[in-house]
Amino acid sequence: MQISRSGSILLTGAVAVALAVTALPAAHAAPSATAVIAEVYGGGGNSGATLTRDFVELANAGSTPFEVGGFSVQYLPGTPSAGSQWQVSALTGSIAPGGRYLLAQAAGTGGTVALPTPDATGAIALAAGSGTVALVSGTTPLTCRTAADCAAEPRIVDLVGYGSAVVREGSGPVPGAAATASVARAASLADTDDNAADLSAGAPTPVNAAGETSGGGQEPQEPGPTEPGPVRIHDIQGTSRLSPLDGTAVTAVPGTVTGVRTTGSRGFWIQDTAPDGDARTSEGLFVYTGSAAPAVQVGDAVLVSGKVAEYYPGTGTQSITQLTAPRTTVLSSGNALPAPAVLDSRSVPGRYVPSAGGGAIDALPLEPRRYALDLYESLEAVRVEIADTRVTGATTAYDEIWVTVKPRENPTRRGGTLYASYEDQNTGRLKVMSLDPAQPVPTANVGDVLKGRTTGVLDYASFGGYNVQATELGTLVDKKLRREVTRKQKREELAVATYNVENLDAGDDQAKFDTLAEGVAVNLSSPDIVSLEEIQDDNGAVNDGTVGSEATLKRFTDAIVAKGGPRYAWRYIAPENNKDGGEPGGNIRNVFLHNPKRVSFTDRPGGGATTPVEAVKTRRGVKLSASPGRINPASPAWADSRKPLVGEFTFRGKPVFVIGNHFASKGGDQPLHGRYQEPTRSSETKRIQQAAEVNTFVTSLLKADRSARVVTLGDFNDFAFSPTFTALTKGRVLKPLITTLPASEQYSYVFDGNSQTLDHILTSPAIRRFDYDVVHINAEFADQASDHDPQVVRVKVGGFWH
Repeated sequence: MQISRSGSILLTGAVAVALAVTALPAAHAAPSATAVIAEVYGGGGNSGATLTRDFVELANAGSTPFEVGGFSVQYLPGTPSAGSQWQVSALTGSIAPGGRYLLAQAAGTGGTVALPTPDATGAIALAAGSGTVALVSGTTPLTCRTAADCAAEPRIVDLVGYGSAVVREGSGPVPGAAATASVARAASLADTDDNAADLSAGAPTPVNAAGETSGGGQEPQEPGPTEPGPVRIHDIQGTSRLSPLDGTAVTAVPGTVTGVRTTGSRGFWIQDTAPDGDARTSEGLFVYTGSAAPAVQVGDAVLVSGKVAEYYPGTGTQSITQLTAPRTTVLSSGNALPAPAVLDSRSVPGRYVPSAGGGAIDALPLEPRRYALDLYESLEAVRVEIADTRVTGATTAYDEIWVTVKPRENPTRRGGTLYASYEDQNTGRLKVMSLDPAQPVPTANVGDVLKGRTTGVLDYASFGGYNVQATELGTLVDKKLRREVTRKQKREELAVATYNVENLDAGDDQAKFDTLAEGVAVNLSSPDIVSLEEIQDDNGAVNDGTVGSEATLKRFTDAIVAKGGPRYAWRYIAPENNKDGGEPGGNIRNVFLHNPKRVSFTDRPGGGATTPVEAVKTRRGVKLSASPGRINPASPAWADSRKPLVGEFTFRGKPVFVIGNHFASKGGDQPLHGRYQEPTRSSETKRIQQAAEVNTFVTSLLKADRSARVVTLGDFNDFAFSPTFTALTKGRVLKPLITTLPASEQYSYVFDGNSQTLDHILTSPAIRRFDYDVVHINAEFADQASDHDPQVVRVKVGGFWH
């Protein structure tokens, strides 16, 4: 046990390190059937070279676009020294099926011919004769230095060693690289994980995503067709979520350009002006141009040839039907756009999506008059119009807002849309983004209104599902949403609060500390006890073994004092390094703050990162075996997850037991809008186990003393109607206070335009008289210090059993 300078207790557990040695494969990974390194050239700008820059060319051997945003190309010298580091060039955009992607690297002083316009640019000086290049998922530098070590690195998608490179795939590196020679993969793009067999040396031939070669030229193409072919957009879209022509090459599909996307996944939307009259078949289609900027404008009448593909933007999502590797003929410009489909309370059905018993709904016939997601799918890539929509999710850092086209659907008191149950989805929610980077969506809070017409193309994305890519935005009406301030507790009331402060560490900006501190001192009116979630160690995500949070908590409590709050003391138990989940190196944990002028903490030694706390029955009731303590930390329920912190407090002579929680996240669950219905909530299994552990501990307290005063609170990452809460409240040992509020106020968090509750306060039966409040200061606002709202319960001493 260590005593901090502030008088707070820091408990640290032993750190055990186990090392395992396993055999490593000869090749780095299974051969890639999608993105590969097609060509590497390190002689750019060298003496005798023609090209002025080094380059790495990628290619997509797959049948669907390959998103490279978040990926990187990394380089290691051919014979790395002890100090050699992988150099990193981050990538953006995507590679079309069969397409190329050109990454320009460092320029030299020689050469006379420029590369074609690169799709990305780095500054790495590749060696002409020997080196290793890797395509990597993520941008964190690799650390492997041998072929065997890199073979075991799961982030490597493809790797090429050339010259005399130590790190390579297969029997050996590719020979022949020089100032005038690159190493390039065969035209088939075959990848057998043997560099010497898959690539060979030759004259550099850089090609970018637009098909341009060195000097800005483009390989000659035959003139495009001038008459429509036999296939229409509705033929491609079909009557289900999957195109009946998936994988088929189509020629001269007619349409009018309704929207153009010039950033991210580039492309444009076309719509047929001669619909077939079948409500199930969409008349719109996305044409994917990869990294190449679309060479069309809104209002162009076009004929597009390409390959039909179903693209899944994320795990478990629905697909987007699109044309890839397109060739486009513009017939005329300035044409009138088709009238938009109106989305409102009358047109959007009240049921959300058909059930497939947990299976895929891809092949189910669409029923757009019955299900909202079927309606949206039948309008995929079609021009739509929404009007006078209320904002249900504030503007994000990605310039997105959520609105509802059904203003009477489960409204909250402050203008949001309540997520009431798994069976009662909100069908009117849509995300809105702007297609014009120069005119982003306005900064809006929940309850504001986009007045007038918002028109655009209905699209689908991995985050949030269906969305409007707006070409015309309504006018923002500010409804003056204000942050709440709860009342001050009375002298005889104990105020206990919970607040998720979102990965706070000592390296954060002072502005974050100040805003969070104001939330505690002003908006929460300085509670007697505050249970904090997501306090990190003092250097945050730096993974160096640091586990203490003293500097972080000193800055935070100082900031609270500066905002007019009390001088809080703190208690926590430091986790074992990298054993509690969260950001690697962050060592996230729960922390108690308390105002020693109002409430005292009962310090009882014996607690630690791996030591379970127990309820001890005495003649005077129950006490903790250690305070602070952790609930059964060795249980598999808490593996790689935050362990609950338990503390014993005394208020006006009475003991109060507080349990701070931060259950496992909902990451990994299938999306509400996804292809699997009903979606599987895989993360729920762990939270149910965690809830059972907390329930067992609370039950032990009440078994020792049925009048024990227990407050269990924190970020439970689940809803009051979930199986997690069934396990947590088993035996009626705990009551979720969120259920005591009016339905329109039962939320503390907003996700995808749904107002919902992940944070909770629960109390034992001995606590009868209380005043509970969710204090809305973050979740509904574009400007937020955390994505969670804090909450507080004020308990009267007279409300305790005696």
